[in-house]
Amino acid sequence: MLLQDIIDYKKIFSFCMKRKKMNFHKIPFLYYIIFIFLFFPQCISQSQEKDEIQISPSPKREMRAIWIVTLDNKDFPSKPNLSVTEQKAEIRNILDFHQRKGINAIFFQVRPSADAFYKSKYELWSEWLCGKQGKAPETEFDPLGYIIEESHKRNMELHAWFNPYRAIYRQKKSSIAYNHITKTQPAWFVEYNKQIHFNPGLPEVRKYLVNIIVDVVKRYDVDGIHFDDYFYPYKINNKEFPDEITYQNHKKNFTNVGDWRRNNVDILIKTIHDSLQVLKPYVKLGISPFGVWRNKTEDSKGSNTQVGQTCYDILGADVRKWLEKGWIDYVAPQLYWHIGHQKADYRELVNWWAKNSFNKHVYIGHAFYKVRGEEGDQWQDKNEIGRQININRTIPEIQGSAYFRAKSLMDNYLYMTDTIHKKYYYRPALIPTMPWKDNTPPEPPQNIKKINTPKRIILQWESAHTTLPQEKTHYYIVYRFEEIENKDEKNEDKKPPIFDFEDSKNIVSIQKETIFYEKITPKKYKYFITAVDRLHNETKPIEVLEEK
Repeated sequence: MLLQDIIDYKKIFSFCMKRKKMNFHKIPFLYYIIFIFLFFPQCISQSQEKDEIQISPSPKREMRAIWIVTLDNKDFPSKPNLSVTEQKAEIRNILDFHQRKGINAIFFQVRPSADAFYKSKYELWSEWLCGKQGKAPETEFDPLGYIIEESHKRNMELHAWFNPYRAIYRQKKSSIAYNHITKTQPAWFVEYNKQIHFNPGLPEVRKYLVNIIVDVVKRYDVDGIHFDDYFYPYKINNKEFPDEITYQNHKKNFTNVGDWRRNNVDILIKTIHDSLQVLKPYVKLGISPFGVWRNKTEDSKGSNTQVGQTCYDILGADVRKWLEKGWIDYVAPQLYWHIGHQKADYRELVNWWAKNSFNKHVYIGHAFYKVRGEEGDQWQDKNEIGRQININRTIPEIQGSAYFRAKSLMDNYLYMTDTIHKKYYYRPALIPTMPWKDNTPPEPPQNIKKINTPKRIILQWESAHTTLPQEKTHYYIVYRFEEIENKDEKNEDKKPPIFDFEDSKNIVSIQKETIFYEKITPKKYKYFITAVDRLHNETKPIEVLEEK
């Protein structure tokens, strides 16, 4: 119960006094004291009950990602046919906002529906970029190239997000060009639920999709390739996906259509994984599946849930197998249910994914778009996502979170974005390392100098020279520790200083520049600097010594 509730009690008290023909303003002061004594503790107690989430320690390493949706102009661009200047400004605004809120990675939708938000030799420019499919932006503007550049300036990872099988989102409303892939290769597609989908059972479709991914990885400095939950489509009204003829022609030794479909997607994922290992092994491959792999009633290895559709049985995505085989580097399951949900409890699912991570990263997908729920709905509680973050942080296998979607955070419903920033993301975080990809840090910074001026302390250093991309330094960390004279009470000997480099409170800057400065204060500090590569491996700290 908050201030408004106290005011209501005052109104009730005033009304009672008037009913007794008493003048409210002439009530002795003791009456007010009695009133506060009786009612205020209850107000405070109920207020604390609603706002029970306390500030959580901010870890040094944690994935904090957002999805930026381009489909149907949901996040970017806000509408088609904006000028290049306006589109660039929107990208910078989105990145700046989320950087301020502690976000350190972007999942940018570059291929929402067999189209492109980049210059592709395979597919046409998206209708949601310039209002008409195939219409190129002015001045050779490339949204993917630009958002990579701007993300890296802000020390954010950029993962290119693809929808592999969706070809036409809305048949009646979509702008479909005469030379779209559905027109030039009609045999590759099937219609289902008023949409056009690639047929995953065709080898030529898999080859085409792999070529698209390889093309982007070759030409763009992406940090990751990202797929969401749309493999085979969700089932509608018990209607089967129309691939019976394809199954009969390509089933080989399979006797079950479900097993055959899963194998089709397995081949795609493994081929993309193998291609990345050859091209750029540091590029991450991640999947954001539907939140339930299988129900325990269907498989003893499944979760204690009761959902009607699962990614294994309906979507053809055996994500657990991909983790076990090492074909993907991370999974971001869409756990879009609240804590205590009757059929899909958040706590049950987050623990299931942790136990089935096979030493790969798990980032939990949170339903930020649900925050503006109906009155009485669990999502009207401004602490729901905060509680979920707290649960995540108690489970070592959970390496962070991803939020759907950018605009939902920017709308800041119930001030939940502010709440998360103030209570959980109040310090910046490094992205967790992936030792199976690379565990060798870069060369440490060179020629470190500390210069004291009348008003500033200036630290300068140089980057180590290397030609290999995976060995290059991508950013630096400046640590600062207050110098405190601490003596042992018995022998008066000074205790050796303790420098905790795993506590994020000691990080004063995460930056790309090779210079750091701050104002001189009465306090004296010791400074240390480390170098970090693109897979976030960090060198040993080097103490900054006074210049002699």
